[in-house]
Amino acid sequence: MSTHVVREMNFQERTSESAKAYEQAKSVIPGGVTANIKYFSPHPIVMKEGSGTQLVDVDGNKYIDYLLCYGALILGHGHPKVKEAVQKQMEDCGTFVFGAPHHLEYEMAKKLVDLFPGIDQVRFTNSGLEATLLTIRLAEAYTGKQKVAKFEGHYHGGYDQMLVSVNPDLDGAGEQSNPSAVPESSGISDYHLEHTVVLPFNDLEATERILRAKQNEISCVILEPVQGGFIPANEEFMKGLRQVTEELGIVLIFDEVKTGFRLTVGGAQSIYGIEPDLTALGKVLGGGFPVGAVGGKMNIMEMMSPDRGRDILTATTQEQATDRALFHSGTYNGHPTVLAAGLATINVLEQSGVMKDLLNKTEKLRHNLENLYDQYSIPMQTVGMGSIFNLVFTDQPIKNYRDLTQADTELRKQIDYELLELGIYTKPMNRYSMSVAHSDEDIQKTIDAHEQAINRIR
Repeated sequence: MSTHVVREMNFQERTSESAKAYEQAKSVIPGGVTANIKYFSPHPIVMKEGSGTQLVDVDGNKYIDYLLCYGALILGHGHPKVKEAVQKQMEDCGTFVFGAPHHLEYEMAKKLVDLFPGIDQVRFTNSGLEATLLTIRLAEAYTGKQKVAKFEGHYHGGYDQMLVSVNPDLDGAGEQSNPSAVPESSGISDYHLEHTVVLPFNDLEATERILRAKQNEISCVILEPVQGGFIPANEEFMKGLRQVTEELGIVLIFDEVKTGFRLTVGGAQSIYGIEPDLTALGKVLGGGFPVGAVGGKMNIMEMMSPDRGRDILTATTQEQATDRALFHSGTYNGHPTVLAAGLATINVLEQSGVMKDLLNKTEKLRHNLENLYDQYSIPMQTVGMGSIFNLVFTDQPIKNYRDLTQADTELRKQIDYELLELGIYTKPMNRYSMSVAHSDEDIQKTIDAHEQAINRIR
């Protein structure tokens, strides 16, 4: 019997209740999961409880959590300050939501304006996806151009125009310096492939060449300053991209859904010293609740002001102004409970020494893991920035999506499944996100588990 088969049998035996719950869910939920990203083979682990860095599944297995809701829970699970803020908001307001303006909207918007160099004004959404979608609409309206440029390997949400060349098969992805637009889902129309220009990340010369050739068509360039949350842009690339987009009249959008608050409380733009025209935020901003936000330069953001034109959802007479403001709405935008949780999270991160300690613990874990794998002569590097990183099994430099194809993904997957059995949780092949709740004991247990996983596989 192969090692792989034995490992899968052990996993299924250890998570038998998760398997039952998954099969039950499949009867009423397509594929048994409410988001495709939650699935992994042979079945996802169904969780029951969470506290601090700990998760407990429906079989009673305990884990140290490094997925942390894909990075959203920077304070860990159920942080008391977040619980307190949420309970206080509901008690003070007497309701969960107003559907009308309230003071927390101003407080959070003012906080983001103060923290992020590229933000003059803010609008709230209910997810990072909605935030990036709104930035693109703003850019197209502002420039009058209808094509969008994105980078190969970058993810900006599960909608048609951005489900392009996120994880493409290289056989159809074109030349590295001139990538082709590859659909990542069925149901993506040719229109979006024709109107989405794909750029090579961390290659300034090739990126500039493409932008100059299509400058009269491209409204904006959107990118993750740290691809996938763990491959940083190099400084020269970022500065050059800012210069060329300014020169060509192309709106520069930073998707900081992953990086906002995880590198520093002012996001990647504070680290790089680059002011984008628009910024999309999410994840950490909600303190564990669904949230998104768009911030940007006032001349672009003011296009959404309702006093610029009529409201499309309110009956009007023909005598009234027929100009339309750029439309943005949402029943739950600026939800008071969510903003209370987010403000509490930011307040903790702003306390003296908190962010420094988080980054130091992240560096400690990365350093010790690299040393461990080196002792076993296994090529592995931790690639990342701030409090997020990934394990990449190659000794070659990692600068973009195509560089990842050099890595030994099969060994990484084997390690990840062994770690699940040893009580270390992240979705196999996913990045590690640290929290302020992770302790030195957690870190040591994680290092020990990696050593056990290596020895089991060897």
